[in-house]
Amino acid sequence: MEFIIVTGMSGAGKSRVINSLEDIGFFCADNMPPKLIPMFANLLKSSRQKRPRVAVVTDIRTGISFEDLFDSLDELKRLEYDYKLFFIDAEDSVLIHRYKETRRKHPLLEANGNSIEKAVKAERELLTKARMHADMVLDTTKLSATQCRVRVASMFSDSDGISMNIHCMSFGYKYGIPADADFVLDLRFLPNPFYIDELKHKTGFDSEVSDYVMKWECSQKLFNQYKEIIQTAIPLCVEEGRSQLVLAFGCTGGRHRSVTFAEKMYSWLNAEGFASSISHRDIEK
Repeated sequence: MEFIIVTGMSGAGKSRVINSLEDIGFFCADNMPPKLIPMFANLLKSSRQKRPRVAVVTDIRTGISFEDLFDSLDELKRLEYDYKLFFIDAEDSVLIHRYKETRRKHPLLEANGNSIEKAVKAERELLTKARMHADMVLDTTKLSATQCRVRVASMFSDSDGISMNIHCMSFGYKYGIPADADFVLDLRFLPNPFYIDELKHKTGFDSEVSDYVMKWECSQKLFNQYKEIIQTAIPLCVEEGRSQLVLAFGCTGGRHRSVTFAEKMYSWLNAEGFASSISHRDIEK
């Protein structure tokens, strides 16, 4: 049984994530007190209807009982359940904006003098240990609903190959570095198609742009060096038990060089038989 425990910051998108997991075949349960998680796992195991893929959400909404989370995780280990802790996060400023925009009530609002800023800060302190021990982290700060659904699907897609998803992402430094990136690969010093009139309004999806980016010796050398680094890191990450590896390729605007490199790395990973996925965070900006 594939068992995923979803937790994270209020307003970060756990409901959206659990809906995405349901869409790809997970049996999901929301707002579960941590103490009940081992009991729930045992119940599913003994049920006549087998559930090969299960996800539960537990978070600060359960109140003081959330403090039992790590005792429950230890119990799952004792019972020999193979689980993954999946943490959903977003920047504090974004969480505050989402709560103000929707006018929903933060679970810790009253305990923090009805200040949403203090409530978010208090929750982050309470969840520090959970985030630090998470097997997977998804930062939704700059993800649209569609991008979030695609990322979740790619992270838990079935694969006969390596038991880790390698996600290639392009981004623009002017919009911020992805918080969930494992490797941030800087491409800003390569020749920039933005300054070529006929390429400026195209993207790395266009062959004219990708050909321009990769025609330089420095680009080819850099790609091969990045490829060697990733090739060395992959088996080490698998040995460590990681479920995902996020490669973030960044250029200034996130539309030309970063898209080209992300697509090229994604193609190479697929050709090598790795379970991989791709997204382009800022290509439409």
